Amino acid sequence: MMSPGRLQEIVAAAGLPTTHDPVSAVASLTALFTDRTRMADLLDTAPSDALAVLDRLVWGPPYGEVTADPTPPVRWLRDRGLLLPASARTVVLPREVALHLRAGRAHRVPEPVPPAVAPAAEYGPQAVDNAAAGQAYTALTTIEDLLKDWHEGGPAVLRAGGLAVRDLKRAAAALDTSEQLAAFWIELAFAAGLVASDGEADERYAPTPAYDEWIELPPAERWGELAVAWLTATRTPGLVGSQDAKGRTLSVLGPDLDRSAAVEVRRRVHQNWRRSSRTGPPPPPSRCCPGCAGERPLREAAGSTKDLRARVAAWTLSEAELLGVSGRGALSTHGRALLGAEGVDKTPGADGGTLADRRACAVKALAPLLPEPLDHVLLQADLTAVAPGPLDRPLAETLAVLAEIESKGGATVYRFTPGSVRRALDAGMAASDVHAFLATHSRTPVPQPLSYLVDDVARRHGHLRIGAASAYVRCDDDAVLGEILADKRSHGLGLRRLAPTVLAAQSDPGTLLEGLRAMGYAPAAESAEGDVLITRAHARRTPPRTPPAPVPEGPPVPDGTLLGAAVKAIRAGDMAATVVRKPAAEEGRPRAGELPRTSSAETLATVQAAALTGSAVWIGYVNAEGTASQRVIAPVRVEGGFVTAFDHTADEVRTYPLHRITGVAELADDAG
Repeated sequence: MMSPGRLQEIVAAAGLPTTHDPVSAVASLTALFTDRTRMADLLDTAPSDALAVLDRLVWGPPYGEVTADPTPPVRWLRDRGLLLPASARTVVLPREVALHLRAGRAHRVPEPVPPAVAPAAEYGPQAVDNAAAGQAYTALTTIEDLLKDWHEGGPAVLRAGGLAVRDLKRAAAALDTSEQLAAFWIELAFAAGLVASDGEADERYAPTPAYDEWIELPPAERWGELAVAWLTATRTPGLVGSQDAKGRTLSVLGPDLDRSAAVEVRRRVHQNWRRSSRTGPPPPPSRCCPGCAGERPLREAAGSTKDLRARVAAWTLSEAELLGVSGRGALSTHGRALLGAEGVDKTPGADGGTLADRRACAVKALAPLLPEPLDHVLLQADLTAVAPGPLDRPLAETLAVLAEIESKGGATVYRFTPGSVRRALDAGMAASDVHAFLATHSRTPVPQPLSYLVDDVARRHGHLRIGAASAYVRCDDDAVLGEILADKRSHGLGLRRLAPTVLAAQSDPGTLLEGLRAMGYAPAAESAEGDVLITRAHARRTPPRTPPAPVPEGPPVPDGTLLGAAVKAIRAGDMAATVVRKPAAEEGRPRAGELPRTSSAETLATVQAAALTGSAVWIGYVNAEGTASQRVIAPVRVEGGFVTAFDHTADEVRTYPLHRITGVAELADDAG
C-alpha cells in the first residue's frame, strides 16, 4: 500500500494535477490509463529501454524483480505508475496499462474453437490391448522389485523429508531404469499406500502392512489399486530434480510435490484423448489438452519452463503408457473402462459410475489379458534356468534365493552360482531339498553340472563354524586351520590357534565370516549352543499408514458459517453503497459516490446527536495507510476524540478517531 504522498508524486510525474485525497488520485490515474489518446501521448515520451521493459511484461507474467536501486528505465516507469510495487523487490504491470498495450485484447492469438484432436496413426484394438496389458504386468513387477529391495528397511528419510539423490540413484540401478522413471514408481507406490516412513528415531522408508495384503491379490486387482492411486493423486513426480521458488531441489517423497491442478489436467487430457480414434495414439500434449493455455492465459507464460499445466499434460501421456492404461499410445479397453465411457469433466467417479465401479470394470477387462503364472522353469546345462513367463510367487521367491537373476523380459533367465547355492543353504535348505525343488519345478532333466554344483557347495557348507569369542573358528580337520593361518590374506582377521581344532579371532563374527568366504572357504555361522544359524531375510514394515490424501484444487468448500458471514458482508456493503442520504441543504455538500465533507465541529455535533437518538449516519473515513472508504455507522459513545459505533459495513463494533473522519451525513431513513 502506497502512502498518499507517494500517490501525489506519481500523479505529478504523469503530468496530472494534484488531488486532495488518495481516492481521487487513484481515479485520476485510472482515467489516464483508460484514455487511449492521453496514454499514447504519455508512452511517446518514454525512453526506448522503458518500452522494451513493457514489451517483456505485457503478455505475462506481468511482474518482475527489481533491485533496491532500479535501472533508469524501470525508475521512469515506476515514477509514472506504469509499474507498481507489489513488494519491496517486485513490481507489477497495472491491468489498465496492459490492456492499452494489447489494444484491448485478452489473448495474443484468439482461438475461439479448440483445435481438432486427431490420431497420428491407427492400430488394431487387439494390438493396443495386448501392449497395454504387457506394460501393466511390467508395472506390477517393477513395484514388487522396488519393495523387495526395501524389504528389510529402505533408505533413510532426509531431515527435510524425502529421498536423497544417492538413494534415488541406487533405486534406479536396482530397477534397471532411469532416475526419472524410478521417481515415478516410488511416488506411485507411495500414493497407493504401499510404502511410507517407519516413524522411528532413525527414520527410514519401508513397505507398509498394506503391501502384504496387496501382494496377495490377483494381478488385475493389484493393477487396479495402482491405477486408481495414479488417477487421483496430486503428487507430481515429474517435478523431481527441479527447484522451487526458493531455489531448493525437489526430492522424491518430499513435501513439496503436490500440485492441485494435476488431477484436473489429467482428466482433461483423458477427455480429449478419448474423443480421438479408438485405436490411434494421442496427438501432441499441446493439442491433447487444448484448453490448458486458453483457459488460464495469464497464469503462466505459454511455452516457458513455468508452464506447469502443459508439462503435466505431457507427463500424463507418458505415465499412462508406463502404467498400462494405454498401449502403443492409444487408450486400451481397460483404460477406457477406468476413465469412464463419456466425458470426465467432473471429479473422478462422477460419470460412468463411481470410481469403484469403473475400477471393477477395468479389472474385469484386464484380467483375461494378463498371462497366467507358471509353476515350472527350463533348466539348461550352462547352469541357467529360463522362466518362459511369469512364475507363481512362491516359486519365484525360492528361485530368487537359489539363483541370481541374469536378465529380465518376456523370459527371465536365472543363473546358479556357488554363492547363490550357499545363500539357499544359509536360508535353511538342505542339499536334498534343493535337488527335490529342481526336479519338481523343471520341465527338463536336471543337468549333471548343476547337481555337482549343489553337492560340492553342500559338502563344504558348514565345514567351518564361526562363533563369538570375539569370534572363533573351529574345524575337525586341523590341517585346514593350518592353511588358514598360513594364508597371508588372513592376517587382518587377527587369528591365533587356541586348540588343534579351534582358532580365535579379534574380528567380530560377521567380519570373520565374510573374510573366510573371500578366501574361498564356505564357513557357516554357529550359535552359542553350537547349532548352525539359519539366516533368512527379516521383513521390516512400517506402522499402518493411510495413502496420502490428494490436495484439492482451489479453496476449500465453504461451510454454513462461512457462507453466512459472506452474505452478511455482501448485504452490509450493499447498504453502505446504496443507502439514501438527506438532500444537501447548501451547495458544497457531496454528491452520490463522493466522500462527505464537513467541518470538525459539525462532524462532532452530528455523531453526538446520532449517539443520543440511536440513529445511523454515513461517514467518510481515511485509515492510517491513507485508504479512503465510505461507511454506515450507528454511534454508541463519543468521548476522548473517538467515536465507538456499530459499523454496518463490517457488521461489528469499531472505534474511529474523529480526526480521520472526513465528514458525516445523515441518512434519509434514520432507522436504517
